[in-house]
Amino acid sequence: MRAMLLNMVGFVAAGIVAVTSASAQTAPAPAPAASPVTTYIHAGKLLDRPGQPPRDKATVIIRDGKVAEVRDGFAAPEAGATLIDLKDRFVLPGMIDMHVHLWGIAGEPLKARLGELTRDRFDDMVEAQKNARADLLAGFTTVRDLGGDPRGIRALRDAIAAGDIEGPTIINAGQMVSVTGGHGDGGNGLAEEFADAVHAHQINTCDGPDDCRRAVRAQIGLGAQVIKFAATGGVLSNVAGGLGRQMTPEEMKAIIDTAHSFGRKVAAHSHAAEGTKAALAAGVDTIDHGSFLDDEAVALFKTKNAWLVPTMIAPVAALAQARAGQLPPATIPKAEAAGAAMLASHKRAIAAGVKIAFGTDTGVSKHGENAREFALMVGAGMTPAAAIRAATIDAAEALGRKDQIGSLEPGKAADIIAVAGDPLADVTRLESVDFVMRGGATVKQGGVHKAFPAN
Repeated sequence: MRAMLLNMVGFVAAGIVAVTSASAQTAPAPAPAASPVTTYIHAGKLLDRPGQPPRDKATVIIRDGKVAEVRDGFAAPEAGATLIDLKDRFVLPGMIDMHVHLWGIAGEPLKARLGELTRDRFDDMVEAQKNARADLLAGFTTVRDLGGDPRGIRALRDAIAAGDIEGPTIINAGQMVSVTGGHGDGGNGLAEEFADAVHAHQINTCDGPDDCRRAVRAQIGLGAQVIKFAATGGVLSNVAGGLGRQMTPEEMKAIIDTAHSFGRKVAAHSHAAEGTKAALAAGVDTIDHGSFLDDEAVALFKTKNAWLVPTMIAPVAALAQARAGQLPPATIPKAEAAGAAMLASHKRAIAAGVKIAFGTDTGVSKHGENAREFALMVGAGMTPAAAIRAATIDAAEALGRKDQIGSLEPGKAADIIAVAGDPLADVTRLESVDFVMRGGATVKQGGVHKAFPAN
C-alpha cells in the first residue's frame, strides 16, 4: 500500500510539473501598462495657492489623481486627455473641515432622539455615508471626524479611500477621551442599570494619568488617526460643571504625550479659558471651540504654535435647536453663554494673529451646510482670503498633510472645486459649490451630482 501511494504521489507531481512547464511555454506576454489618466481643467480664475493672488485664465493638468502641472493660459489638451471647461468659474482647492461628526443623524436632534428606540448602529452607518456624501458635494474633500463609532468611522474611511463609497478623505479620532462623568461619558443620563453596563464596557473614559494613557492607546488600537479629548464640559452634554474644566493638567499631558508618541496629533474640545490654557500648556495641537479666551490664552496659542478651530456655527445651531425644544432645556444657558462669548473671543484671537484652521462641528448643524461658517469668520475679523486659506492650506498644515492637500501644486491630490463669482470678494459664494473633484474623479459638475463611481 505504501509503495502504491508513493507511486501515485510521484505521478501527480510529475503531472503538475508537466502542466506548469507547458503553461510557462504558452503563457501570453504581460499586458502593457495602462496609459495615465489625464485631465485638463481650463479655469477662468484659479486660486492654486491660497494666500497668493489668483491667476487669470489658467490650466490645471491632472494625471492619475494628482496635480501634474499648472500653466498660465488655456493650454490645448494632449491627445486622449479629458477637458473640463470651467472658463466661467473661480477654481480653488477642495476645502477641509477640521471638525465634523459623520456618525448618525446630524443636525436634527429631535429626529435622532425620537428614533433612539428603533435605531441601531447599522442605521447610523447608513446616515454616516449620507453625511459624508453631503459634505463632499458641498466642496469639502477632506474632513476630520472628531467623534463617532470608532469601528464604523474607520470602515467608512477605508471604504472611501478604496473608492467603494463616495465621500471626502476622512481623518478619524474614534471616540472622544473623557473623564468619568465628563462631556464624553456615554453613561450620563441613563438609568442606573444601563449606565453600569455602559461604564463596564466604555474604553474612552479615564481617570488619572495612567488610565488616560490607556484610553488613548485603546482609540489608536481601534484605528484613530488623531486623538480628541474633552478638556471642558460641552454645550450638548447634560452633565454637572457646565462648560468648565473637567480634566486635570496631568491627565491632559498624559493624553497628549501618549498620542504624540504614536505620531498622532491631538484636538482638545474646550470652552472655558482654564481648560484651554491647561491644554495649550500641555502641548495640544488644536483647540476646538475656544469660546472663552482671555489675553493669557491668546498668548499661549502663539507661544505654543497651536491652532484655533473656531466652530462658530455650532452654538448658533445648538441655540436654535434648544429654543425649538429639540434639545434638553439645560442646553439653552450653555449655548447662550458660549455664543455670546465666542464672537468676542475669536475676534481677540484673530486680531492677535492666532493661527486659525477652519472647522464647523457639523453634526450639530446639518451636513452640506459647512460653508456657512465662512461668513461668521469674516464677521469676526478675517478677510475672505484668510478664511479661505484657513479651510485649505492652513487646515492642511494643522493636519500635518500640507505636502498632500490644501493647494493645487504638482504632486498634490487633485482635490478641486469651482464656484460662480469671486469668493475673495463675497465669501458666501462658497455656500454654492457647483464643481467638485476628489482625487482626480469628478463627482459634481454644473451643480449636478455625477453617477458614482465617477471617471
